[in-house]
Amino acid sequence: MLQTTWIALILGFWSSLYLLDAYLKSNKTYSRHYYNFLERTGFSVSICQFRWYSTFFNRSFVRLGQWRPRLLRLWFTVGVLFGLVAMLLSVCLLTLLVINTLRKQPVDQQVLTPVMPGVNLPASQLSYYLLTLLVCGILHEMGHAIAAVRENVRVNGFGLFLLILYPGAYVDLSSEHLQVVSPLRQLRIYCAGVWHNFVIVIFALIVLFILPILLIPFYSTGSAVVITQVSENSAVSGPRGLAVGDPVTSISGCRVKDIDDWHSCVSHSIKEESIGHCLSREKITELDSTPKNLSEVAKAVDCCNSTSSTHLCFKYHIKSKSQDKYACLPARMTTDRPMCKYQSDCYIPKADMVCVYPALDNVTKLLQVFHGRKPPLLFLGHPLDLHYSVMLSNYVPKSSIIPLNLPYVLETFSKYLISLSGALVILNVVPCYALDGQWICHAFIELSLASVIPDREMRGLLYSVIILYGTALLLVNVILAMWMLFT
Repeated sequence: MLQTTWIALILGFWSSLYLLDAYLKSNKTYSRHYYNFLERTGFSVSICQFRWYSTFFNRSFVRLGQWRPRLLRLWFTVGVLFGLVAMLLSVCLLTLLVINTLRKQPVDQQVLTPVMPGVNLPASQLSYYLLTLLVCGILHEMGHAIAAVRENVRVNGFGLFLLILYPGAYVDLSSEHLQVVSPLRQLRIYCAGVWHNFVIVIFALIVLFILPILLIPFYSTGSAVVITQVSENSAVSGPRGLAVGDPVTSISGCRVKDIDDWHSCVSHSIKEESIGHCLSREKITELDSTPKNLSEVAKAVDCCNSTSSTHLCFKYHIKSKSQDKYACLPARMTTDRPMCKYQSDCYIPKADMVCVYPALDNVTKLLQVFHGRKPPLLFLGHPLDLHYSVMLSNYVPKSSIIPLNLPYVLETFSKYLISLSGALVILNVVPCYALDGQWICHAFIELSLASVIPDREMRGLLYSVIILYGTALLLVNVILAMWMLFT
């Protein structure tokens, strides 16, 4: 139902925008002013698409393209080598995916996975996804523009667009200038986009790798995890529960130094019995508030008779008696005592100490969550409820003014840059109509086969066959990826 609502809102927005654009263009009163406005701003509206075009950045591209000419020539020549190798690897990889799928031997993870908001993209991640697409698109087109200036090809303008929900960028190069430069210089221009996308991947990998070092002045790691989000109306929310910013150090004696430790402690608490606490028999007798009229059978079920929110039924064992004893004890006071797992853990000379355990079923656990300087949270329930009630981070801020979610934002954005920019490399180098691979393939054929195949028509035929194969290959992979996504 939510997906249908979003689709209706998006279609309603684009329909309204298109109709408004058509009305203003056709209305005699407003059409002249509206056309002047579009010409001044560079805005344009078409079906499900909004564009902005400007020559404002042309001087910046010229300055960047004329900076260190020899270094830029080497930079974009390396980009040509990368683009050609990437094209070969991309075609081989996509062909292998199709063959494996037809032989019913699909790979565990699809290389091309369509990202669709509301289907396999959570709403909370939508901003990262759209921002990453915009950044990758801008830097991709900047690569084309700077390389074009370097090869004396005029840049007419630069623009941004929004297609339904997906942002992007484009650069307008002079087609006349492109046609007269040599194939090698064309390759430097055509390969610059995917080369810059690959550089983005490398840069994001480096940031992800050194992020803990970069954040050392502001965050501490390896001693606790910090709570970044608490689910509303969960078992741990509320004034006496867990709060955003609390550092969690242990769960019932299980040390928590990072998120992996947190997962291990939760898993351990599911498999093991609830931890016990050392208490003297004299103290048990003093604190026991079990109703006097309960039978031994009723005590084994619930010795507190569900009459108190502060007391819990505990069981313990006395050597002189074979059966377990039960006592309704104050949970907070009892769990403040030293922890124990076996009766021997409570041994103190000349003291009648026993290990009391929460009398619970096999699923419910009593856990102590130590979080900062506050009294430990007593959690009663299934450990997975605790696990899913909070979101955590390994980075504990050293000051209250330091943003709690900054490490998560940087990590998530870096991961999106790696995945989406890498996917753009794989897609754009495929020799397919309307992609960079089409022009890379044409320029490479002219560069390498002009002397071997002098006939231009024969080279054109070879180019057409390769482009048809690449287009069909990419189309089949997209169809298979969509089928895998929805089935």
